Amino acid sequence: MSAQNPEALRRSLMDAAEQCVAVDFIMLEPEAAFMYGDIPANANSFVNRICDLENCVVRRYNPEPQVLRGLVKRWLEDLKDDKEEILQAVFLFRYPIIDSVKHICCNLYASANHITDGFPSCQACKCHGCPIDHVTTNKVKWMCPITSRQLASSDVTDTAVRIGEQTVLFLPTSEGGSNLQRVSTSISFDVIERTQLASMNEGVIMGRSFVVIPSSNDVEVALTDECSDQNTQIFYGLCETLFKLDQGLVCSSSCNIETMKIGTLQCYYLLIPSEKGPMLLRRLAGSEEILPLPDMNRDCKSKVTMKIRNSVETSLSKIALKDYNPVQHERGFHSKLNRLVKDSLQFG
Repeated sequence: MSAQNPEALRRSLMDAAEQCVAVDFIMLEPEAAFMYGDIPANANSFVNRICDLENCVVRRYNPEPQVLRGLVKRWLEDLKDDKEEILQAVFLFRYPIIDSVKHICCNLYASANHITDGFPSCQACKCHGCPIDHVTTNKVKWMCPITSRQLASSDVTDTAVRIGEQTVLFLPTSEGGSNLQRVSTSISFDVIERTQLASMNEGVIMGRSFVVIPSSNDVEVALTDECSDQNTQIFYGLCETLFKLDQGLVCSSSCNIETMKIGTLQCYYLLIPSEKGPMLLRRLAGSEEILPLPDMNRDCKSKVTMKIRNSVETSLSKIALKDYNPVQHERGFHSKLNRLVKDSLQFG
């Protein structure tokens, strides 16, 4: 807003408009100014100079940490969208939804993104800053990952940590890194809160499900028959009570059950009860893993008419309503594999 040459800025914005580039201006204002709509004179003058440019948008925000984190996530998602094409999908119906239309076209967006469980220590070459795949003390085997040139001990740093696959940070000591450990014993889950299952956003649930049943052995000591029976009773008592309340337990652990490794970052889980049987453990996304939802502002033109509503209800009534049974939904793995084996035997 305090640009020395506003006309030069305007020309740059007009050039951007010709290249179909959108520009967002973010105004971070104190809470009082934000609440009462007071805009400083220099800011108002700046807005007036660019308000006729269709590719420019000025957004006002209260500079709270939560707001700033939301902006960063949105910008990161914008950068991802520049690299990745939108995943498009078509849902096909056996019966017309309305008139002769039997499909719905949609865009698919991931609701969460897996991140690393920690920042493991690594060796890296100083010439390119690239991690050396296999940590070794054998200096003869030190090779530059880029040039394959043999490296001397002075060309390698042992005080680096790997951030993702190819990014490396050099540290003054090796204390900052931590190698992921394979789970060798039982996994500890700390129960931190309850949550209402009816209001749970399923978009934050990630990865595989794990069936949870009572164990005959305690985590620390072998149980007697009496203690084992008590453990089982407590388990089913907890399960039935949570089911009656329609609630689940949110737990935290340093173990990622997807990779079965213990890291330095916390993972969160949801323990889901059932009426009489086992419970289900699902991993939950943390704040760093949640992706922003796509903008979906319904305008007046997208209002559902009574004709469409009635037609959709009629179409849905023709679709069989069943409890999902995985045994009845074969993917075709064994039949396809059998054909391949048969073809291979015929080939000799």
